[in-house]
Amino acid sequence: MTKEKTEDGNGAFTETLQAVLKKYFAGFRRLVSCERLSAGANKETYRMVIETDAGERRLAMRRTPGGITTPEVIGNVGLRTEATLFRRAREAGVPEPEVFCVLEQEDGLGDAFIMEWLDGETLGARIVRSEALAQIRPQLAYQCGRIMAQIHAIDLEKTGLNKLLDVMSPEAVVDQTWDRYRVLKTPQPMIDYAARWLKDHLPKNARMTLVHSDFRSGNLMVSPQGVVAVLDWELAHIGDPMRDLGYICANSWRFGNSDLPVGGFGQYDDFFRGYEEVSGQKVDPEHVKFWEVFGSFWWAGGCLRMAELYRSGYDKSVERIAIGRRSSECQVDCVNLLIPGPVSLVEADDAVSSEMPRVDELIVSVRDFLRGDVMNQTRGRANFMARVASNSLDIVLRDLSVGDRHRQLELERLRRLLGASGDLDSLRWRLVHALRDGSMALDQPGLAEHLRTTVVNQIAIDQPVYSGFKTALKQKT
Repeated sequence: MTKEKTEDGNGAFTETLQAVLKKYFAGFRRLVSCERLSAGANKETYRMVIETDAGERRLAMRRTPGGITTPEVIGNVGLRTEATLFRRAREAGVPEPEVFCVLEQEDGLGDAFIMEWLDGETLGARIVRSEALAQIRPQLAYQCGRIMAQIHAIDLEKTGLNKLLDVMSPEAVVDQTWDRYRVLKTPQPMIDYAARWLKDHLPKNARMTLVHSDFRSGNLMVSPQGVVAVLDWELAHIGDPMRDLGYICANSWRFGNSDLPVGGFGQYDDFFRGYEEVSGQKVDPEHVKFWEVFGSFWWAGGCLRMAELYRSGYDKSVERIAIGRRSSECQVDCVNLLIPGPVSLVEADDAVSSEMPRVDELIVSVRDFLRGDVMNQTRGRANFMARVASNSLDIVLRDLSVGDRHRQLELERLRRLLGASGDLDSLRWRLVHALRDGSMALDQPGLAEHLRTTVVNQIAIDQPVYSGFKTALKQKT
């Protein structure tokens, strides 16, 4: 009956789901199909078809992994509040699916809600490249600007959202994000550098409105007619509305189309024009740039938190741990925005071991098995996870090739910059502490060069096809 059966393998999930559907949908007869979709690292999304007395209906269910409440470190509002946000946004004219029911604990599926199924594209890479969306794509930036203005105009008191959401000033948002990264106990100097820059350039007198906080390609549903729905409200709060404008422009969400800064599909001018027409508020590009930098800073730490959730045992998926390595993508975007300049890449070691088989050959054999046999014989989430796993093995191969030399050169630069001896980990921490306590100025001679060189060489290992890496290599001064 289901395309991805159950967590426990014995049909209990399906049976419980059918009982839930019978409870909430009049005339329910049977569950025709239920498929867990591959998209979404934070939440589970299911596509369902049910048969009722009136005919078939298509539904979507959004649920926390395993139905368990997501740890607070993710910073989400909770699925019950998220369902309310869907409803209030829909009432305000924002394109949204209708939410039919929010499940109770006694329903047995944990934190979840069920809404109507809408047709459209949600994968960011397809939104920016699909031929089916070629006609509408030039209009999306303008549409997004108008939709954001509608969101920011929602009356917080009349809707009761002021009682459900946290109020976060720009400074509080930066501090909270920095704190959540620091709890992870990993020294990532570029993240601390970006935090210092943000603290030095905080917006003054920002308005306070409803903020989606994750409005981007990948959290929008798009059809040939335009934006069909704004999804994933889990990070919403009350704060500076320019955060939404800056976040969709972060390079992570351009999906390779770095020349089109708004979501990989549009230009700033169209985007700002749409926003200004609906809001009546003039957009300051420098204010937006602050939040564009923040977007990369925020997701740099967010990627590391994904890896921590894997380590903690909360979610041991191959996707969760792989996202941890995407932090270097965001860090190189911060480099390009804040400290651009020339950089040299570490060259691969040409020496070849006489071992038979070599470690790299073993890794290649497993990678090719995943990309060939496994992907050819699977589809849906299993196919997606096989691709993720094979990409992780590529990272291991590149690290075997240049990682040791990259880290040795990083150690040498740190010793010169800090005027100290020690191993790599201790000197990384020493630099991080100096950035955090302010004892090292952001314009310290050699600091920008060290950070730029370290981050660009790390992204060469983690994801050399990332557009931010290519942008960094083009920098001359």
